[in-house]
Amino acid sequence: MEEKVDLSDLKCGYPDCCFMAGGKWFRYRTAGLIVEDGELLLIGNKSVDYLYTIGGGVHLGEHAEDCVLREVKEETGVDYEIDHLAVICENFFIGHEEPIEDYTCHVIEFYFLMKPRGSKELHSDSYGWNNQKEEVVWIPLEKLPQTNVKPDFIKIRMPEILKGKSLIHIVNDER
Repeated sequence: MEEKVDLSDLKCGYPDCCFMAGGKWFRYRTAGLIVEDGELLLIGNKSVDYLYTIGGGVHLGEHAEDCVLREVKEETGVDYEIDHLAVICENFFIGHEEPIEDYTCHVIEFYFLMKPRGSKELHSDSYGWNNQKEEVVWIPLEKLPQTNVKPDFIKIRMPEILKGKSLIHIVNDER
């Protein structure tokens, strides 16, 4: 039997494709996997104790490719090109900060491998969705397994992601 969801608390982070209903949060997000000189670019902020990928919410009516290019530019200050769509992740977790604290979260994420530019120089002045100043950091690929990065598949499956051109489907369930 399908669970009925009370839609009276329906909210959306317009213009992003997301909504809240019945203690649940859904979001459609893209991310850029940027590797230069054997290091992966990640980002973090003071409100969380982990790093995450460069990216953000897809706007209503926006193509995933356009979103990742926009988000990468916003968060790095640099134009990157897409190599290929590498991962589709169904990401499930419990929110730990406002406005999604204690919400059961379901995020569909498209991860694009970006073409290297041959430079790690960035011009980042990014603020996250919680209005916290974000800091970008380059992490050597061999140190990823010891790095606190979300979702977890990033620290485990990057060698596989970087080797192939085929699309990988991942279900990351941390509920």
